Amino acid sequence: MKFYRHKKSINSIESLFDLYFDNDGYLSNDILLFLVDLTNFFRPNNPKAESIVSIESLLQFLQNNPQKNKLVKDHLADLLQQRKFSRMLSDAGILRDSDFIYEVRQRLFAKILPFQPEKDTLEFVLNQVFFKSSDPIWISRIPFEELQKLYEIIGFEDIYNTIQEKTILSEVMNAMGLISQRMSGRAMENDVIKMVPEYDDLRSPFVAFENELNFIQNRIRQGELHFISAEDINYKQLMILHKQCEEYVDKAFANSSKFGISLKVNQSLLRIRQQLHRIKVLISTLVVNKNIDKKNNSIHLALRLIKYNCYKNNVRQLINESTQLISYEITQHTAKTGEHYITESKSEYFSMLKAAIGGGFIVGLLCIFKLLLSKMEASGFGHAFYYSLNYSLGFIAIYLMGYTLATKQPAMTAATLIKALESGMKKNAKNENKHSSFAQLFARLFRSQFIAFVGNIFMAFPVAMLGIWLIDYCFDYNIAFEKSAKLLNDLSPITSAALFHAAIAGVFLFLSGIISGNISNRNKHNQFYFRIKEHPVLKQNLGIVRTNAIAKWFENNWPGVVSNGWFGVFLGSTASIGIFLGLNLDIRHITFASGNFALGLYGANFFVYLPTIIWGIIGIGLIGFVNFIVSFSLSLGLAFRSRNIPLLELRFLFSATWAYFKKRPVAFFFPVKDK
Repeated sequence: MKFYRHKKSINSIESLFDLYFDNDGYLSNDILLFLVDLTNFFRPNNPKAESIVSIESLLQFLQNNPQKNKLVKDHLADLLQQRKFSRMLSDAGILRDSDFIYEVRQRLFAKILPFQPEKDTLEFVLNQVFFKSSDPIWISRIPFEELQKLYEIIGFEDIYNTIQEKTILSEVMNAMGLISQRMSGRAMENDVIKMVPEYDDLRSPFVAFENELNFIQNRIRQGELHFISAEDINYKQLMILHKQCEEYVDKAFANSSKFGISLKVNQSLLRIRQQLHRIKVLISTLVVNKNIDKKNNSIHLALRLIKYNCYKNNVRQLINESTQLISYEITQHTAKTGEHYITESKSEYFSMLKAAIGGGFIVGLLCIFKLLLSKMEASGFGHAFYYSLNYSLGFIAIYLMGYTLATKQPAMTAATLIKALESGMKKNAKNENKHSSFAQLFARLFRSQFIAFVGNIFMAFPVAMLGIWLIDYCFDYNIAFEKSAKLLNDLSPITSAALFHAAIAGVFLFLSGIISGNISNRNKHNQFYFRIKEHPVLKQNLGIVRTNAIAKWFENNWPGVVSNGWFGVFLGSTASIGIFLGLNLDIRHITFASGNFALGLYGANFFVYLPTIIWGIIGIGLIGFVNFIVSFSLSLGLAFRSRNIPLLELRFLFSATWAYFKKRPVAFFFPVKDK
């Protein structure tokens, strides 16, 4: 039994009709209430759980009650007559602007307080009747045969009877004309044209498409038959031009690897793609090959109108579509960078160890510098600034000197793994070799991470210990004496939030990889390096060779410098932000944990309980694991998302990796020759 706004319960079709109709006609002052309650009557509580939603009870009632059937037909005719909907067809669910943030904000606001159009539009009716975003789901599960039967019982007229203004077919054609004009204008924008230099000397396919569409529409408006057939030569030509427009957009997206792409250009291209899809669907409405197509096309148009209107404020779909290409370009950069972090031969393995030792040396010094900076009299912002500067300069130095910070690798190498998986899926679509190849590559990655951790940890500890001893020896001052207890306690996974703070650091590691890829993509799109290379003032004062060298340096190093700088800012400011907000925010990083462990031990003059030492060592290992797993998981998810690979693949990857580990566990820690 279902209850609505009425004092009377509506538990059957009969009671619903008795509530709204008598022999004289429609009873309610609100013309929409009957449709609202009729929809509520059939709307399931959980639309996704229903495989079929039948309206057979409505069909039988209308067949058995001709008088009520006529009243409903007259009521629907009054309700729907001459309602405009062309703007809904051209706008609903399609990006309104190239500003991504603006679009997200508008859709979120519309979900809370929906926009209500003029009452004489069909969109107003649909907003009131089908106001749930899940409505298209259960409506699509009504058997099409039942919809055809409803169409015949009520005696709806097909949309091809007239082409007068404000009729259904006229509104459809108005929407098509508006979409084609918008596509042509957007495709002519400078930022879009720049993405497809191959079309510089060719006529725009969008202009040709618009002209052909106008020709067909004029034929339909002036002819006796208000439709075309699939064999019509003009229709075939229109579809060829539509295909050329799609190829234009595809080429622009494909060229993003050469020219980079901005979010604004991405949104413009995405809008054109959405409009191409919409107009292709609408063109099918004009095609009638058999008489039954008139009825079917009319029903399909009604279903599409409901779907478009319900999904017009879909935020998840907007974010997914808008960010996929940008994330792909970002992960392309990180994948190329990540290739340098995966070792194969013994020489590469030990070169990674040397680089990690160098990184550990610098981090050991950074630990001492931070401890000294903490003793300065400064505000919370001042300490955040000094800590951030310390970290940023240190990380940039590690990067420019070719050293390695182990936890920076997962964010880069995850994209490399997915790139390899994607390549394997294309070559071995029907066998499991793609998963075994992934497992072997993951083993190489894991041992590279392992030796990098070893180099960082076992160098940061003695450098920090030696540094604090030298300060104590030269100045007779133990700089870690007051903070020794905190330094040691912060490493314990049981007495502190070390693992939570390690997860925060893992997120920042992931974000630094995103920043690196985004800077590379943005600079490529804005021709940053080419501008430096051809800068007339630089060439005149420094010479062509030096200017080229500067441009090359920026191309190779600038994304890494910026990402490492921001990573330092993230690590250096988190604790101060946590204090300001009154939240327990901080970071724990495995290499810094190793250096701080040394400082804590020396600060306590080595008078430390054995459990504290044990938990400190365990904490360092767990911090490293959390750093790795968080940054790697986030990067892996982004890489999967960017390449549109289903997450179901993860199960096969885990199985293949575990099987390879059982077969050759040594390969996960030391370089071995793959059989």
